[in-house]
Amino acid sequence: MINEGGCLCGAIRYRVEGEADRAGICHCADCRRASGAPLIAWAVYPRDRFSITAGAPRAYNSSPDTYRHFCPDCGTGLYYINEVVLPGLVDIQLASLDDPAAVPPTTQIQTAERIGWVEHLHELPGFPRWPE
Repeated sequence: MINEGGCLCGAIRYRVEGEADRAGICHCADCRRASGAPLIAWAVYPRDRFSITAGAPRAYNSSPDTYRHFCPDCGTGLYYINEVVLPGLVDIQLASLDDPAAVPPTTQIQTAERIGWVEHLHELPGFPRWPE
């Protein structure tokens, strides 16, 4: 399996081959602040199966040994590298994939930091598009 993805403006493109080692949703405060979202879905792959095919992402050292890579033009978060916690791996933000449904999360992590209302999202009314 080959998955491709990139940023909102199209300046950065990447490709990853094979199945993810694991995929999950992270609720930690660092992920929330880095994304501006209540949670981030990630998929972990061996780094040797990941390549940048267009552009040059920037990296931000968000905490010791942690580098969050993003598009310097539009700001889209793309992937995370931490050689201490995830040696030889890359953690890709699933929403940056062209087909994020291809890699469904199977777990949630850092739930101790989850925003309380996230646990009840399934109880909110849903609309296919913006409600009238």
